Amino acid sequence: MSSVHSLPVLNQLIEHLPRKYRHSLLQRCDLVNLECGSILCERGQPFRHLYFPLTGFISLVALTDDHPPLEMGLIGNEGMLGGMLTLGVNRVPLRAVVQGAGTALRMTASQFRHELRASPALLRTLNRYLYVQLTQLAQTAACNRFHEVPARLARWLLMSHDRAHAEHFYLTHQFLAEMLGVQRSAVTIAAGALQQQGLIHYSRGKITVLSRSGLESAACECYAAVNNDYAELFAAPAVH
Repeated sequence: MSSVHSLPVLNQLIEHLPRKYRHSLLQRCDLVNLECGSILCERGQPFRHLYFPLTGFISLVALTDDHPPLEMGLIGNEGMLGGMLTLGVNRVPLRAVVQGAGTALRMTASQFRHELRASPALLRTLNRYLYVQLTQLAQTAACNRFHEVPARLARWLLMSHDRAHAEHFYLTHQFLAEMLGVQRSAVTIAAGALQQQGLIHYSRGKITVLSRSGLESAACECYAAVNNDYAELFAAPAVH
């Protein structure tokens, strides 16, 4: 796995593990490419693989009849896809689709269950992460119900920026509208306002963050709430 360690970005959950457990987990992982738009798993199906993103990021979306998918959460190198197996439940709760191309570490569900049995530290770490995911889902539901589109868009752009590990990423107005559960015209207006304020530059699907602090001021409190939960639960360094 030397190629993994040479990457500029590693997975924070794996890095949080003590060295011996981290090495054991890495030995069971394959380095794979995540292609934008690829569906990694569908709601209701069993998990075949688990993913620890490195430079790519994954969108969790809810599906309802007669409506486009609605984004409920994002997974980047701060987390993993497939943590439900920690609870002994091999059932996908939400569709997982690659939103940002990049790389990830992948392992089979059976390999993951083996590591859970062998590593109490992995179980403790992932229990904390599942709590953060639960709060993210709840916060997103409240955000979609109570907050205005510009603030929600700013929050969503910040979350994408955190996981893209670059100052720009590619998203169309239509894709943004579907992820936020609003009309495309609402996203056009909100993105235009953020651009007029000098916070972003948006052209032909390419979004460039010009003012990180400005976006944070424009976003609703939901962005900081979830980040604070993660920071508090993972403040302690890994034991080596």
